[in-house]
Amino acid sequence: MASRTRGWTAAWLVASLAGHIGALVAVWWVFVRTARGQFADTVALAGNTIGRARVEHLVTQVLDVISVLSLLVATALIGFIALARRRVVLAGVAVLLVVGSNVTTQFLKYVAIHRPDLGVENANISVNSMPSGHTTVAASVAVALVLVVPPRLRGLAAVLGAGYAALTGVATLSAGWHRPSDAVAALIVVGGWAAGAGLLLVLTRRDDPSPRDAHPYTVVLLAGTGLALLAVAAMALWVSDQSFGTGVLELSRRRLFAAYAGGAVGIAGTAALMMALVLSTVHEVVPSRGARARRPPDALVKPS
Repeated sequence: MASRTRGWTAAWLVASLAGHIGALVAVWWVFVRTARGQFADTVALAGNTIGRARVEHLVTQVLDVISVLSLLVATALIGFIALARRRVVLAGVAVLLVVGSNVTTQFLKYVAIHRPDLGVENANISVNSMPSGHTTVAASVAVALVLVVPPRLRGLAAVLGAGYAALTGVATLSAGWHRPSDAVAALIVVGGWAAGAGLLLVLTRRDDPSPRDAHPYTVVLLAGTGLALLAVAAMALWVSDQSFGTGVLELSRRRLFAAYAGGAVGIAGTAALMMALVLSTVHEVVPSRGARARRPPDALVKPS
């Protein structure tokens, strides 16, 4: 039974990894390689000027926290937590997740992804910005923390981590640093690495998982919230597409703000859904120590 459960979990994680790769390709193709996608991103970014003065202080505080030094400190802390729980393999995989996610983002941004000139007004194609580095840092640290904390804290860590990743992604949009698709792509990169890290852990685990370590209600909460927010974002994207062909500077403030709000909601929805996927399998990926020992005595006695 344990080997069968391991096999199903591994298969799900492989499918999740493939799904994240497919989602990343889709986001890249739509929002970088098509004029309509570039237009939707540009309108959302242009809408960030509405009400910026009210959130500028918060945005600055959120983004100023993230730096190379803070990433190193957070990564070291994550490794320390895992080692304190005597999880050497977990420590290595969690650090690999953080490093791999951020290296992948930098490679995609500066080497692999190029934004063509498709004639979209104010698209600012001179510098590529996909994926968002700040969002990758926040999301990768949040996911790694969910992996290394004790089971009883995972639900809370997942909710707070999704909120922090979403807040950072929206902050990059509000600051005018990134388009919505940049933050969404960063979250997908982290989700893909989380699936890969989970696959490594489930294939090397020694303890059996316990259903008591799962957080089904929190998973449903995050997944439901994520899907609802993405539905709203899709509606906002459809509204923006109705203005395709119109100059960005000619759009009304209401249209600009609707696009900006839709982009922000899309980022938040992606963060919630990504974290729900992580939390749904973490009890299988990182089972509690001594899970075998907690089985009822009858389960350990073979029938005569």
